[in-house]
Amino acid sequence: MARCLPCRSGRDMGVFSVSPSLHDKTKQYIQDQEKHHQKMSFKEEYIMFLEEYGIDYNEKYLWSK
Repeated sequence: MARCLPCRSGRDMGVFSVSPSLHDKTKQYIQDQEKHHQKMSFKEEYIMFLEEYGIDYNEKYLWSK
């Protein structure tokens, strides 16, 4: 289950659990996130993730105005 929680910057963030077998890959992804998002925006990737894992969402509730 995904949840959006406020973080220190005042922006929301998504929280997901990660399988222990994917820990190192996930850690590397987080470290390279800025470079990665030069190729694909966060919004594009987030929606792709939700769809890939069959997570229901309504886009009007995803993004702050």
